[in-house]
Amino acid sequence: MMASEKEIFSLTGPTFLTSIDWNNSHHRRSVAASLVQGVYTMERDRQQNRPDHQALAPPWWQFFNFKLNQILVDNHDLSYFGAIYEFNSPYPYHSYSGQRPPQYVIAFRGTIKKPGNREQDFKLNLHFMLHNLNNSTRYQIGLESSEQ
Repeated sequence: MMASEKEIFSLTGPTFLTSIDWNNSHHRRSVAASLVQGVYTMERDRQQNRPDHQALAPPWWQFFNFKLNQILVDNHDLSYFGAIYEFNSPYPYHSYSGQRPPQYVIAFRGTIKKPGNREQDFKLNLHFMLHNLNNSTRYQIGLESSEQ
């Protein structure tokens, strides 16, 4: 199965952001959206059995000097629903003036309506609508991972 255009960073990612101004809310939003897209693309890489050298997800975080620390995996369907990224700048953290980049970011993907994800994702949506998200396994996994 072919990759969709939205999975390929060089085609749809914010490649114009060659320098991030962490004081600029539009830049921060673009980085955050890219990290979330990285989670979606990791899940597609998993589904498509793309080996590391063919994976499309890494540019979504590497372009912004983040490294992948942990993939959050759903215990029920083994899907990738989130990731913990760490900022990995070539410059010392204290050298940033104004708003500093986040040291860690936890990103969660949204609902995927395709087979293999649909059941668990819609179940999570139901938890959300019933204000019962804290009883979901994904919430527990995310919470435990963030405390480490």
